Amino acid sequence: MSAPTTSTADAPHVGTPTGTPTDVETVVVGAGFAGIGTAVRLARAGRTDFVVLERGDGVGGTWRDNSYPGVGCDVPSHLYSYSFRPRAGWSAVFAPGEEIREYLEATVEDEGIGPHLRLGTEVRSMRWDEAEARWYVTSSAGVFRCVALVVCAGRLSEPRLPSARGLETFAGPVFHSARWDHSVVTAGARVGVVGSGASAVQILPQVAGDAGEVVLFQRSAPYVVPRGNRAYSDAERRGLERVPGAVERLRSRLFWEMEQGLAARHAVPGFVDRLRETALGHLAAQVPDPALRETLTPDYEIGCKRVLLSDDYYPAVASPVVTVVPAALEEVRGHTVVAADGTAHELDVLILATGFVSTRPPWAEQVVGRDGSTLAEQWITGMSAYASTSVHGFPNLFVINGPQASLGHNSAVFMIETQIEHVLGALDHVRSHGVVEATREAEESYSAWLDEAGAGTVWRTGGCTSWYRDDRNGRLTLLWPDFAFTFRERYGRFDPDGYGLAAAG
Repeated sequence: MSAPTTSTADAPHVGTPTGTPTDVETVVVGAGFAGIGTAVRLARAGRTDFVVLERGDGVGGTWRDNSYPGVGCDVPSHLYSYSFRPRAGWSAVFAPGEEIREYLEATVEDEGIGPHLRLGTEVRSMRWDEAEARWYVTSSAGVFRCVALVVCAGRLSEPRLPSARGLETFAGPVFHSARWDHSVVTAGARVGVVGSGASAVQILPQVAGDAGEVVLFQRSAPYVVPRGNRAYSDAERRGLERVPGAVERLRSRLFWEMEQGLAARHAVPGFVDRLRETALGHLAAQVPDPALRETLTPDYEIGCKRVLLSDDYYPAVASPVVTVVPAALEEVRGHTVVAADGTAHELDVLILATGFVSTRPPWAEQVVGRDGSTLAEQWITGMSAYASTSVHGFPNLFVINGPQASLGHNSAVFMIETQIEHVLGALDHVRSHGVVEATREAEESYSAWLDEAGAGTVWRTGGCTSWYRDDRNGRLTLLWPDFAFTFRERYGRFDPDGYGLAAAG
């Protein structure tokens, strides 16, 4: 899920590809879950004329970049994996990050994707040439000319840094959670953790285990529910491997259990109440001190932000070594870190668990469409795409895991696979029609329906700000606000009507 980061200003000119281009049918940008899944499905379909451009030195995207202590997934392992590559041998209900990365590496190896990979390749510009009906993709490995471009850059690839004054002057090690510095020793140190989202909830218990002191800068308290993780026994793994259909049945059960979580996000009475009671009960059971419990109690409706899973976060926060500062980081002066509430703290190490740039992806600045404008310019008031995949004005471009393709209640991999299926159908039409482009009417109608569908959800009405919403307009430009299965029913195949095309004969 990695994305190119160079801005258009860094290239000689975004519209001027240089060098002799390498011709391929399809260029895939990014080698995370979406990029690898696309590559596998292309190869299995016999569409072997493609390359995958990845700026990192390995595959895995989010699961390559995030190697912090305690990193893991909050979707069950058997559901957070490809349906076309089920794995019976997951070690636990919720796999650690390293195991997920190894799963993706094994997928590349087993499926023979390696020859298509161009690792260490930074994409610098992507420009549509109307006369040739081709995309020119300029990269650090040269120029690629292709019929179709599939961007799989993801949402969790560009770290978001806090705007604290003097941050760059901190006198000790300072790094983002997605760029973990493994040379830094936190044992016995005074450690600051900035943020209280998904990464912080996993990091803090690990760091608090041996740090001399931990200061948690919490701008907004999260809702946390029990994780209930456990290792699978050898007998369970053998059964899943040997019994025909066992993994598929387990995946199906997990999927439909998670689908029920949408009711709480739509604030359905009973469902949202039970979820809230579970989270607040978990807090009460693990944090006996009433003052600290009040500090850790969210002031918005549950589900408005991502609901987090942990069994060890609250006990770690309640330990004597941890101090919770209910304020954002504001200023840094040498080793002194000042919060927005005016409190000052002397620290040796500063960990920024502050999330990612999500609603304004930097790679969109590098994509130039038919009229010469960038995708970032088209998305100046917020991201949109027909079927969460195709953008009017950008022919033969497909974005996976981008606008309104995230879920707040189920597995992202399910959505990714649905989009890949849609793209494969679109590529068939590209071969028969030459150019496939979503109509303006289809994209606008789709966006309007999404706005209406999301209007009554806790994501819009829950009284919080979150990475799901665009701060420019409050729209849910990242989330699909309905059941995951309805997305597959509607967009899991290519429908030429939304593209102004006749059905293939």
